[in-house]
Amino acid sequence: MSDKTETRQEPGLEVIEETREPRRFKVLLHNDDYTTMDFVVHVLTHVFHKAQADATRIMLAVHKQGFGVCGVYTAEIAETKVETVHSMARAAGFPLRASLEEV
Repeated sequence: MSDKTETRQEPGLEVIEETREPRRFKVLLHNDDYTTMDFVVHVLTHVFHKAQADATRIMLAVHKQGFGVCGVYTAEIAETKVETVHSMARAAGFPLRASLEEV
């Protein structure tokens, strides 16, 4: 048995194969007046797998600038992370919000 795949083309027909990178999205956390800084760091370390120092840096950006970038992901992963943040925040009684922004 041969591992070769044979492709047949009609004369004069050019086959163009194009692969595209999947669309990428930034996941943002948004500042509010109620969510504690410790909880934001907890979310960043557990959901986004950030090191403590990186989580603290992002948390401070959320606090000072109104938002912070948690990471860049494909659409499905980014959507799942946003939903996870919202679920964790609701369970803890915080109004923390996350959103997506296409890169």
